[in-house]
Amino acid sequence: MSKSVLEFKEVTFHYKEEKKERTVHILDSFNLRVADGELISIVGPSGSGKSTLFRLITGLEQPSSGEIRIDGEVCHNRSGRVGYMPQQDLLMPWRSIVENAALPLELKGVKKAEAHKQVMDLLEEFGLKGFEHRYPADLSGGMRQRVSFLRTVLSGSNVLLLDEPFSALDAITKLSMQEWLLEQWEKRKKTILFITHDVNEALFLSDRIFVLTKTPVQKLEEVKVPLGRPRNLRDLNDPAILRLKDELIDQLRWKVKI
Repeated sequence: MSKSVLEFKEVTFHYKEEKKERTVHILDSFNLRVADGELISIVGPSGSGKSTLFRLITGLEQPSSGEIRIDGEVCHNRSGRVGYMPQQDLLMPWRSIVENAALPLELKGVKKAEAHKQVMDLLEEFGLKGFEHRYPADLSGGMRQRVSFLRTVLSGSNVLLLDEPFSALDAITKLSMQEWLLEQWEKRKKTILFITHDVNEALFLSDRIFVLTKTPVQKLEEVKVPLGRPRNLRDLNDPAILRLKDELIDQLRWKVKI
């Protein structure tokens, strides 16, 4: 395995729920290692700790104990060390597409003209050329997510966290965005952690799938996806992948509380 870009070492995380006067334990002596250039999906039922993992990686939460390493360094202040793309695009409606995409560069102190030039140089590659002066309300859902991903890439990090970015899209647009994301990942060689509830999506995109099945999380159940690259959506019809899909769905279904 190539060098590690993200590690959790014996990480424990809990928080106090004041209304119920109890402590909620999410992670317990949890370990995780992600190698440079991997595309990993994280699946699990609601409340299993998926989003907590991302909040810890981004620095929005701090572990109760243990270490989080990024690029081999223990990072207590992780703000800005990773790129984060949430489920909703969070584009600012009063800013044009180029202005929205340039935001992470401006926050780093890049002058406005240079930030806009860097965005303009990438618009065609992201399927946004000709839309630079439009506003978010003028774009389709898929195009808005392209802007959001461009903004995440321009954070400059080699680790990108994508939190169910395609869940609100219609089925056909979602498939197109999955294929487009793979093209971008293969071109840019970023490390991507991708949260999803969609087992098909996880199988199509990932090298490995991490399954969260119970809380507190002590370890992740890891599934290696037996597909080569490049791959296409028809590869999901392979009998081995269909069996694996059924196993994953069965594994997740009995954990869901109704």
